[in-house]
Amino acid sequence: MAVKSTPEAPLPVGEVSRLIGSWIDRLGAVWVEGQITQLSRRPGAGMVFLTLRDPSRDVSVGVTCYRQVFDAVADVVGEGARVVVHAKPEWYAPRGQLSLRAAEIKPVGVGELLARLELLKKALAREGLFAPERKKRLPFLPRLIGLVCGRASAAERDVLENARHRWPAVRFEVRNVPVQGVQAVPQVMGAVRELDAMDGVDVIVVARGGGSVEDLLPFSDERLVRAVAACRTPVVSAIGHEPDTPLLDYVADLRASTPTDAAKRIVPDVGEEYERVRLLRDRARRCVAALVDREERGLAHALARPSVQDPHRMIDEREARVAALLERGRRSLRHHLDRADSELTHTRARVVALSPAATLRRGYAVLQRADGRAVRDPGEVGPGEALRARVAEGEFSVRVDT
Repeated sequence: MAVKSTPEAPLPVGEVSRLIGSWIDRLGAVWVEGQITQLSRRPGAGMVFLTLRDPSRDVSVGVTCYRQVFDAVADVVGEGARVVVHAKPEWYAPRGQLSLRAAEIKPVGVGELLARLELLKKALAREGLFAPERKKRLPFLPRLIGLVCGRASAAERDVLENARHRWPAVRFEVRNVPVQGVQAVPQVMGAVRELDAMDGVDVIVVARGGGSVEDLLPFSDERLVRAVAACRTPVVSAIGHEPDTPLLDYVADLRASTPTDAAKRIVPDVGEEYERVRLLRDRARRCVAALVDREERGLAHALARPSVQDPHRMIDEREARVAALLERGRRSLRHHLDRADSELTHTRARVVALSPAATLRRGYAVLQRADGRAVRDPGEVGPGEALRARVAEGEFSVRVDT
């Protein structure tokens, strides 16, 4: 139930603290998992004080337990260890402080951590965060490389020295952050996001030397994995040694087996590139020389042709052929014309010989009635009928007597 209070009748601090304590007392014991960040074991003291931190979030809570409870796991538990605590929340009213009173502490084994990481790996893979098609290609020669690593670490030295040895002009934007412990995840995430937001950074390298499974746990954190997956800039993972495979290796655009390997893969070797350029230049020179030589031979062969040596010869040959064809055409045309003229003369003679005018000139006449019809039978005319007689030189009128 909510406690009633007003500005005129406020609750005293002690009463509020007492009420909070009574609410917390109603909570039962719970199992809590976290990472020990502080451990205080005073000689002769009956109580041990711990600070338990959530490795995935910036949240901590104090834990107290009896010495005999902690002594049961003192050989395998220390600062930085992951533990599971069975504890009951307690409220210390005079200071208004929340803590946990532990009744049992269990270390989280490496096998259990690996099993959890495997489940997380499968879940992220189902989301497609590790899909090959999401991988971005690294630039051939990056202008500026972002490097996230520990301060003055061997990983930083390996990346910088090997990269500059391969390409002396390479430039780096370095962000030194904790690479293990409770501050590793948020600070590595912050550095990656900062470098990703810079316009000049072409590739980001996250590097760390080797270590135990617990030391490399920050690079399997789900929040860091998702932050790298959301980057616009290609990310190279160079964590630990060859056998080490944190989840960052799977989501990164390129996995390098070591920081040294990362340096070799993000920038080309200037000596190798110079040799490649020399070989390509020699190859190009040979190709050009072969092309010029082939074209020279082709040109010499073309110049040796008769048509090139005596270009008018072909024209003269064509002129003579045209003249011959023209003369042949003329002869053929004259022949056809002469034959046609002969045939025309013969046909004309036949037509003239067979024409009615020729018949009339031989003394014949044609009698025509008034309607112009020729008389072919004596029975067609009657006595006294006027007819016209047509002869070769003209015509005249006649009359039938009988």
